[in-house]
Parts: sequence; C-alpha cells; structure tokens
Amino acid sequence: MKKRILLPFMFLIMSVLLSTMAYAAALSADAIVDRANKAAYYAGKDGMAEVHMVITDAQGRTRIRDFTILRKDIQEGGEQKFYVYFYKPEDVRDMVYMVWKHPGRDDDRWLYLPALDLVRRIAATDKRSSFVGSDFVYEDVSGRGIDEDVHTLVGQDKTYYIIKNVPKDKRFVEFDYYNVWIRKDNFIPVKGEYYSGGKKIKVIESSNIKTIQGYPTITLMKAENLESGGNTLITYKKIKYDINLSDSIFTERYLRKPPVRWIKRR
Repeated sequence: MKKRILLPFMFLIMSVLLSTMAYAAALSADAIVDRANKAAYYAGKDGMAEVHMVITDAQGRTRIRDFTILRKDIQEGGEQKFYVYFYKPEDVRDMVYMVWKHPGRDDDRWLYLPALDLVRRIAATDKRSSFVGSDFVYEDVSGRGIDEDVHTLVGQDKTYYIIKNVPKDKRFVEFDYYNVWIRKDNFIPVKGEYYSGGKKIKVIESSNIKTIQGYPTITLMKAENLESGGNTLITYKKIKYDINLSDSIFTERYLRKPPVRWIKRR
C-alpha cells in the first residue's frame, strides 16, 4: 500500500518540478525584467525604510547621508510615488526629494531645498545626475523604466539570469549598455555593470537579501564609480510594508511640512 501511495506522489513532485523548470526556461528577457522590477520596487502596496548612506571618494574621505524613504503603489507594476526625507548631515536636514513614477513616460520629480525655501522641479534630462553627491543617480531611487531599454537574455546558470539592457534613447544617459544579474529563485537583481566606449564604468551590487513580511528585500547596496574611484554604500533598516500611507503625503504641501508620524526616527 505504501508503495502505491508513494509512487504517484513522487511522479506528482517530479511533474511539478519539470513544469516549473520548463516555465523558467521559457521566460523571455522582457518577462524576466518585468518580474525583477516588481520584486525590487513593488513589494507590498506601500512601504518605508530608514537609510544610512556612506559616500567615499578616491582619497578615502567619507560623507554621510541619513534619510527615510516612503513609497506608495498606485498601480501594481505601474504608477508609484516616492517621498525621501533627509535628516543628516545638517546641510541637508529637512531636504525632501519626491517622485511620481509614470511607466511609459517621463517621471515627475521635485526637490525641496529648505535653506532657500525653494521647491525645484528636476528635469527628465537630469535623472542620471548624482543623487545628493553619491555614486547613485536620481533614477536609482525609484528605478529605471523597463520600457526605456531593449532587453536581451545573454546568459544564465542555475542561479542567475544575465540580461543585457541597451537604452532606446542614448542622448541623456552616460552608458552604452548595462548587464544585470537576476536571481532565479526570487527575481531580485543583485548586480549591474555599466559600460561606455567598451569600458566598464560603474558597478552596483545588492546583498544581504532578507525576507521581510514575506517579501525578499535588499538591505545592503553598493555603487562603485570605476572612473572616479569613489563608492557609495547604502544600508536599509527598519523596513516595513503595507503600512497604509495616505496619498496626501506625496504632494507639494508635504515638501515643506513633512509627515512627522512616518519620518520620526525611533
């Protein structure tokens, strides 16, 4: 009796495994990138994290940035809003960066400068500019639009898909293409290498991936500028998802009046 039960059960397990393997093998480059984008930027309906950034130049000198990121999804895999409030150092305290992400068209970006009491719109052409003096760019905060590049699966092994991404419009980017390593088990992108003129110019690596509230989550990220010799290390902590953020937070009103409930550090 045990053998009769065991054999059908084993066949069922093998069938599921083979079906899963066949599905993974059949994924197109676009489908892989879409799933990676959702895994990296759309965990939960909204979320928050406290961020510690260390910027190191070629001479080993360091600068610190401490801030909180709030994020709300308007549409799964589509429209999103981001609110970034800075605590430290003193020269950036109370500065706010806000993004309304519009897949398929230019995002809206604002930067509030408290020293001048000035709200500045960030042009679409500036999205590849340095984010607060770091080796990350503004676009890295909310993610690059997946429709901005042509994606090709150029390699894979048991652990990773390797996707080559070539920008459709090269006028406003500093790279010719970039390759991304995406984990097969959870579709989290863990490394990106950027090339220009045949040279590797930048590397971004993600590590310390933890499961938080059921979502695989990056808690450590490093960007290395191979041209300047500098690097930036980001640590994410106190990460929470599905916290029911109000839409009103992501408006110009709250650039000057931060939502204390959500940005107050404990």
